Amino acid sequence: MKKSLIVCAAILATGYVCAQDSTKHNPLTIGGYVEAYYSYDFNRPANNNKSYFLYSHNRNNEVNLNLGFVKAAYNMDKVRANLSLAVGSYINANYAAEPGVLRNIYEANAGVKISKTGNLWIDAGIFPSHIGFESAISKDCWTLTRSIPAENSPYFESGAKMSYTSNNDKWFLSAMYLNGWQRITRVNGNTTPAFGTQVTYKPSDKVALNYSTFIGNDKPDSIKQMRYFHNFYGIFQVSKQLGIIAGFDYGMEQKAKGSSRMNNWYSPVVMLRINADDKNALAIRGEYYSDANGVIVASGTANGFKTFGWSINYDRLIAGNAVWRTEYRILKGQDKYFARADNSLTGVNGFITTSLAVNL
Repeated sequence: MKKSLIVCAAILATGYVCAQDSTKHNPLTIGGYVEAYYSYDFNRPANNNKSYFLYSHNRNNEVNLNLGFVKAAYNMDKVRANLSLAVGSYINANYAAEPGVLRNIYEANAGVKISKTGNLWIDAGIFPSHIGFESAISKDCWTLTRSIPAENSPYFESGAKMSYTSNNDKWFLSAMYLNGWQRITRVNGNTTPAFGTQVTYKPSDKVALNYSTFIGNDKPDSIKQMRYFHNFYGIFQVSKQLGIIAGFDYGMEQKAKGSSRMNNWYSPVVMLRINADDKNALAIRGEYYSDANGVIVASGTANGFKTFGWSINYDRLIAGNAVWRTEYRILKGQDKYFARADNSLTGVNGFITTSLAVNL
């Protein structure tokens, strides 16, 4: 899931530093990011992997690397490019379907400005997703771990996009031609294009409103099932001490090729962030995910995947480029689909996670 300058602006408003590439003196900048973590799952899964629908910070009872990357960014008035090579447990989980060296590409894209007077660009390559307010870069997010809707919508995408930013920076508009739902390479047998859109409105530096969509088929043409997905969120910096994020996802997919009947899923999420001072912050999250027909998260149970969750995390800013975080999180399902050490199933899953994230 994407995550743009909106999130960085929200973090800056709370006193945190969000690294941005500077091109004032040199169009080429080199940077990076490293996040090490330890997470303990109270269900103690035998294979030390957390629940199958969690992809970030997903290893249990071991010190591991969630995400580490080195990034080169090139920015000129009419040309820009980004290249990031990455490793970590996040990469292993999210890029498992990609072949060869593509599994280690976090970002690789190039763009040209096509207007002499307006901020209008065409870019192509591999990008962070345009969906949602959370990204793989935990330091840029309000909570240490990602919400269920973030984990189960695209973190990355590939294709081409046209984007426009208004002169007053209040509007951002984008339209995309994509290779699929979190795909670098198409599914074998799939020849149908996918499309995405994004509209972001920032009436002030304290409010950001976003609406993103995805339309496409992520299966071979022989069993084509069109998917329609909508993502809404708002970021509100109520005061220097208090910030709120509210989001809602709604998706539909054809029950079968050519069918007019749809399976649907939806997920609301709310986050509250309280800044005690410039170095200490708390965040509380509440979320619900409902996928009765198993379109995105297949539970194999009578009621499908229907899960409530909440978490609380404490952040300590160690330096301008480093943050230490600790989070307690619990998930409660309507049915039993969380695995325990003896391979039995339960309806409750709890975790405690701590991490150290540094921008390079």
